[in-house]
Amino acid sequence: MSIQSYRDLRVWQEAMSLAEAVYRLTKQFPKDELFGLTSQMRRASVSIPANIAEGYGRESTGAYVQFLRVAQGSLKELETHALLANRVGIMSELDAANLLSLAEAIGKMLRALIRSLEK
Repeated sequence: MSIQSYRDLRVWQEAMSLAEAVYRLTKQFPKDELFGLTSQMRRASVSIPANIAEGYGRESTGAYVQFLRVAQGSLKELETHALLANRVGIMSELDAANLLSLAEAIGKMLRALIRSLEK
Protein backbone atom coordinates (compact mmCIF):
# COMPACT_ATOMS: atom_id res chain seq x y z
CA MET A 1 0.00 0.00 0.00
CA SER A 2 1.36 3.43 -0.91
CA ILE A 3 1.20 6.32 1.50
CA GLN A 4 -1.04 9.07 0.11
CA SER A 5 -1.56 10.94 3.38
CA TYR A 6 -0.47 10.98 7.00
CA ARG A 7 -3.75 9.14 7.65
CA ASP A 8 -2.27 6.13 5.82
CA LEU A 9 0.61 5.92 8.32
CA ARG A 10 0.15 3.11 10.81
CA VAL A 11 1.92 5.12 13.50
CA TRP A 12 -0.62 7.96 13.09
CA GLN A 13 -3.52 5.47 13.22
CA GLU A 14 -2.15 3.88 16.40
CA ALA A 15 -1.52 7.30 17.95
CA MET A 16 -5.16 8.23 17.25
CA SER A 17 -6.27 5.01 18.97
CA LEU A 18 -4.06 5.88 21.95
CA ALA A 19 -5.58 9.38 22.19
CA GLU A 20 -9.06 7.88 22.01
CA ALA A 21 -8.18 5.44 24.81
CA VAL A 22 -6.86 8.30 26.94
CA TYR A 23 -10.09 10.25 26.49
CA ARG A 24 -12.13 7.20 27.51
CA LEU A 25 -9.94 6.46 30.54
CA THR A 26 -9.80 10.04 31.80
CA LYS A 27 -13.61 10.31 31.68
CA GLN A 28 -13.49 8.11 34.79
CA PHE A 29 -11.06 10.39 36.64
CA PRO A 30 -12.37 12.45 39.57
CA LYS A 31 -13.86 15.82 38.56
CA ASP A 32 -11.25 17.65 40.64
CA GLU A 33 -8.61 16.32 38.21
CA LEU A 34 -10.26 18.00 35.22
CA PHE A 35 -7.61 20.74 35.10
CA GLY A 36 -4.85 18.45 36.38
CA LEU A 37 -4.00 15.01 35.07
CA THR A 38 -7.12 14.73 32.90
CA SER A 39 -6.20 17.84 30.94
CA GLN A 40 -2.47 17.02 30.85
CA MET A 41 -3.00 13.46 29.62
CA ARG A 42 -5.49 14.50 26.97
CA ARG A 43 -3.27 17.30 25.70
CA ALA A 44 -0.20 15.04 25.51
CA SER A 45 -2.12 12.23 23.80
CA VAL A 46 -3.60 14.53 21.14
CA SER A 47 -0.19 16.07 20.52
CA ILE A 48 1.22 12.74 19.31
CA PRO A 49 -0.92 12.19 16.17
CA ALA A 50 -1.15 15.97 15.62
CA ASN A 51 2.64 16.30 15.41
CA ILE A 52 2.92 13.27 13.14
CA ALA A 53 0.36 14.89 10.82
CA GLU A 54 1.93 18.34 10.98
CA GLY A 55 5.39 16.97 10.29
CA TYR A 56 4.09 14.99 7.33
CA GLY A 57 2.74 18.20 5.85
CA ARG A 58 6.09 19.99 6.02
CA GLU A 59 8.20 20.60 2.95
CA SER A 60 11.45 19.21 4.30
CA THR A 61 12.50 15.88 5.77
CA GLY A 62 14.38 17.69 8.55
CA ALA A 63 11.21 19.47 9.67
CA TYR A 64 9.25 16.20 9.49
CA VAL A 65 11.80 14.47 11.71
CA GLN A 66 11.68 17.37 14.16
CA PHE A 67 7.89 17.04 14.49
CA LEU A 68 8.24 13.28 14.96
CA ARG A 69 10.67 13.99 17.80
CA VAL A 70 8.14 16.34 19.38
CA ALA A 71 5.61 13.48 19.12
CA GLN A 72 8.12 11.25 20.92
CA GLY A 73 8.41 13.82 23.69
CA SER A 74 4.63 13.98 24.07
CA LEU A 75 4.55 10.20 24.23
CA LYS A 76 7.05 10.19 27.11
CA GLU A 77 5.04 12.91 28.83
CA LEU A 78 1.89 10.80 28.53
CA GLU A 79 3.70 7.75 29.92
CA THR A 80 4.79 9.80 32.94
CA HIS A 81 1.24 11.05 33.53
CA ALA A 82 -0.11 7.48 33.33
CA LEU A 83 2.45 6.27 35.86
CA LEU A 84 1.57 9.13 38.21
CA ALA A 85 -2.18 8.54 37.78
CA ASN A 86 -1.59 4.94 38.80
CA ARG A 87 0.59 5.95 41.76
CA VAL A 88 -2.03 8.33 43.14
CA GLY A 89 -4.79 5.78 42.67
CA ILE A 90 -6.92 7.32 39.91
CA MET A 91 -5.86 4.82 37.23
CA SER A 92 -5.76 1.08 37.75
CA GLU A 93 -2.58 -0.93 37.34
CA LEU A 94 -4.16 -2.72 34.37
CA ASP A 95 -5.23 0.49 32.59
CA ALA A 96 -1.79 2.01 33.12
CA ALA A 97 -0.09 -1.14 31.82
CA ASN A 98 -2.31 -1.21 28.74
CA LEU A 99 -1.64 2.47 28.03
CA LEU A 100 2.10 2.01 28.50
CA SER A 101 2.08 -0.99 26.18
CA LEU A 102 0.36 1.02 23.44
CA ALA A 103 2.78 3.88 24.02
CA GLU A 104 5.78 1.56 23.75
CA ALA A 105 4.57 0.19 20.41
CA ILE A 106 4.02 3.71 19.07
CA GLY A 107 7.45 4.76 20.32
CA LYS A 108 9.06 1.92 18.37
CA MET A 109 7.14 2.93 15.22
CA LEU A 110 8.21 6.55 15.64
CA ARG A 111 11.86 5.57 16.07
CA ALA A 112 11.71 3.34 12.99
CA LEU A 113 10.11 6.12 10.93
CA ILE A 114 12.71 8.64 12.07
CA ARG A 115 15.53 6.21 11.23
CA SER A 116 14.09 5.57 7.76
CA LEU A 117 13.75 9.31 7.07
CA GLU A 118 17.30 10.03 8.25
CA LYS A 119 18.82 7.54 5.80
